[in-house]
Amino acid sequence: MEVKALACELPAKLGVPLSRFSTADIAREAQRSGIVATISGKTVWRWLNEDAIRPWHHRSWIFPRDPEFAAKAGRILDLYAREWEGKPLEKEAFVISADEKTSIQARLRKHPSSPPRAGRVRRVEHEYDRGGAWAYMAALDVHRAKLFGRCEETTGIDPFHRLVEQVMTESPYHDASRVFSIVDNGSSHRGEAAILRLQAVHPNIVLVHSPVHASWLNQVEIYFSIVQRKALTPNDFSGLAEVAGRLLHFQEYYESIAKPFEWKFTRADRGNLMARLDPDCSSLCAIA
Repeated sequence: MEVKALACELPAKLGVPLSRFSTADIAREAQRSGIVATISGKTVWRWLNEDAIRPWHHRSWIFPRDPEFAAKAGRILDLYAREWEGKPLEKEAFVISADEKTSIQARLRKHPSSPPRAGRVRRVEHEYDRGGAWAYMAALDVHRAKLFGRCEETTGIDPFHRLVEQVMTESPYHDASRVFSIVDNGSSHRGEAAILRLQAVHPNIVLVHSPVHASWLNQVEIYFSIVQRKALTPNDFSGLAEVAGRLLHFQEYYESIAKPFEWKFTRADRGNLMARLDPDCSSLCAIA
């Protein structure tokens, strides 16, 4: 149907100065272009709803830019399935997902917040003073839902190494046959140099880098999103000490109730994704 086809076009392509279409916009454009003589926004909504077309919605995403995306993603997906290089992981091997959540501010509200009450939501003053910020370093054992974390003044090699030390000095990781640590490509743990630095101190650690701009493959990012929603929003603190206390207390609380994430994105899903993005890569995706 032509109205549905119109809804699937970007407004700019049609010369309409809008970022996205509403049902009223689509009705107006359909009449202007002569598709229909007259139509209401409600009718447009009903037609689009038949095929779940919602041009007023949008979501952000990052196109895989890493030329080795398929291979790097495959290694991580294998680890989530407790496999490595085509073989099952030994019982004494562990998989850790680690990263930093930066610039966690202490926002000191200029007037006290008020709690919720009947007929009124919680109120938080809009204006605030900045009370400094933490970098929250965290590591998640993806198969045990075990958490490690610390607040640091800044990110960097030394703060990241302190997090690693926090993990690797505790049992069973200290005596494990291998501890796979999934990280992104941040400067704190980037490239072969980071691998050599860590293995010089902890020979049983295996650093596994995610593809560039693919932090969604790192399970600790799911935990960070939970931290943001459950512990940091709204941001209303008396100072940095309260922020650190909240983060570390929440970490303990969450660990007491958490279960491992039910990860469902598999190698097959990765192959399907790559094939949709580039049909010519389907054979490569199947073997990488």
